[in-house]
Amino acid sequence: MTRTMMDRAPLLPIICAVLLLTLSVAAQNAPPVNDGANPYALVGNWPQMPKGRTLGPVSGVDIDRDGSSVWLADRCGGGPCADSTVAPILKFDPQGRLVRAFGAGLFAIPHGVHVDREGNIWVTDDSTTPVPGKGHQVIKFDPDGKVLLTLGKPGVPGAGPDTFNRPSDVIVAPNGDVFVADGHGGDSNARIVKFSSDGRFLATWGKKGAGRGEFDTPHGLAMDSRGRLFVADLRNYRVQIFEQDGRFVDEWRQFGMPGGIFIDVRDRIYVADSLSSPQTNAGWIRGIRIGNAQDGAVSAFIPDATPEANPITAAEGVAVDAQGNIYGAVVPTPGLLRYVRK
Repeated sequence: MTRTMMDRAPLLPIICAVLLLTLSVAAQNAPPVNDGANPYALVGNWPQMPKGRTLGPVSGVDIDRDGSSVWLADRCGGGPCADSTVAPILKFDPQGRLVRAFGAGLFAIPHGVHVDREGNIWVTDDSTTPVPGKGHQVIKFDPDGKVLLTLGKPGVPGAGPDTFNRPSDVIVAPNGDVFVADGHGGDSNARIVKFSSDGRFLATWGKKGAGRGEFDTPHGLAMDSRGRLFVADLRNYRVQIFEQDGRFVDEWRQFGMPGGIFIDVRDRIYVADSLSSPQTNAGWIRGIRIGNAQDGAVSAFIPDATPEANPITAAEGVAVDAQGNIYGAVVPTPGLLRYVRK
């Protein structure tokens, strides 16, 4: 080694570190995708709440097995759920009328909602502060509100095969296997956990990080027609795609800061971005991006009508009914957005 090379050798780790940081920042700040047609119009006054009941922040939304009715995870009318007698799991018919409500007293912070092929409703329970006997769970209900199964230990955060730490979402594969997005940023977990249909632990993968198969707030889940698992890796600014055994397939950064994902029967992918702003993701606009779940091409974009509003008014969760109407779950501003084709 020449003297010149020896003199430069101590600088190599620094140069490599700077290069890696530059690549990381470049990956985070992917070219904004804010274009694409917007063939949708926002419908006001939907749903209609019964007298004496207000709709609180809504973090989870999904479509009933009938293809038209809508299920929500409501934050108990806007008050803390931990001490509330208000039922947070709500079902609305296609006209926006409340037809079912249950789950009072069971949740700390109801978060993700999923309706399986049998019509059962799965809800994750987040928890930002300790609540004895509540939080850090996934609860399965039948359509009438009967508890069929619970995963996790209520009120007990953990990272083992039978504990969660702030689970964000849940989805059930066609064969009945259950996948949980376990973690909601901060000191919580950052992993995917897989169970059998009867709640037996099968596998887990992921940890806090920005590499392939790592997560920083795995916030939403969806599955395409090929059975691939899509994860909204929120604070890594990407959607990650996996086989059901945890094998990494791909990552997409054309959807902003993905909070919620929905894939319909035609493999159209809908991704809700409620957090992009000049401070968090410069150049990107909040809204719902729509594309192809097979190649990731974005074809349409529904921009948030009030992108600079604080508190946030954009959709965090998203679902689409059989008629193509789009529903956006809004947090922390109370409400549900409903978009129909123009």
